[in-house]
Amino acid sequence: MNLQDERIRTACESLSRDAIADHYPALAQQAVDSDASYAQFLERCLKAEQHERRRRSQAMLTKFAGFPAIKLLDDYDFKFAAGAPKKTVQMLQSMAFVERKENVIFLGPSRVGKTHLAIALGYLATQSGVKVRFVSAADLVMQLEKAQQRGQFDHFMRRSLLGPSILIIDEVGYLPLQGNQANLFFQVIAKRYEHGSIILTSNLSFGEWDSIFAGNSALTAAMLDRLLHHAHVVQIKGDSC
Repeated sequence: MNLQDERIRTACESLSRDAIADHYPALAQQAVDSDASYAQFLERCLKAEQHERRRRSQAMLTKFAGFPAIKLLDDYDFKFAAGAPKKTVQMLQSMAFVERKENVIFLGPSRVGKTHLAIALGYLATQSGVKVRFVSAADLVMQLEKAQQRGQFDHFMRRSLLGPSILIIDEVGYLPLQGNQANLFFQVIAKRYEHGSIILTSNLSFGEWDSIFAGNSALTAAMLDRLLHHAHVVQIKGDSC
């Protein structure tokens, strides 16, 4: 490395342009070989920096989301889950529902790919720069209870549950909630209403939701009103895989 290389790298580091520092020697040689103009060389350097920053942002958003695994929409078997409306799922890929703060609800029996689709949409959102958080319904309630016991409920709600543009709540209905747990869950739905999108999966039809929420029909009705007011309901049929 000559003195000029050192000065360029030092300047890039001081300006937080690490990708340019790493790629400019190869890009400079390409410019010489292709007889590119100074402007073309500069553009290639800036594009390398943009690409690296986008990659780091995507990695950070994916890590924050807390997906249990990475799932892709292209890997979902629509032939197996014959009841999954492919056109609706493909339409959701545009992420317009996030801009409109609409919800997406996947209903169906166990092991027909509801969680796969929820994660795939969430992962696609992170690759577009959208902040997402994934949590199972059971873990969500446990975290809410702990935050309430520690006197940190409002802080936890703002930081972890209201901040992300998409909150994915998986497996609603697998475990019934007690009175206070049902109230805490309702607060999440109520506070995100028209402020951020929710992607939710459940193995129960809406008519069975009373049994999840401590038999509180009034609370269940109020929650469904908020969830379904701006929502895409995707009903999946099929046998367990």
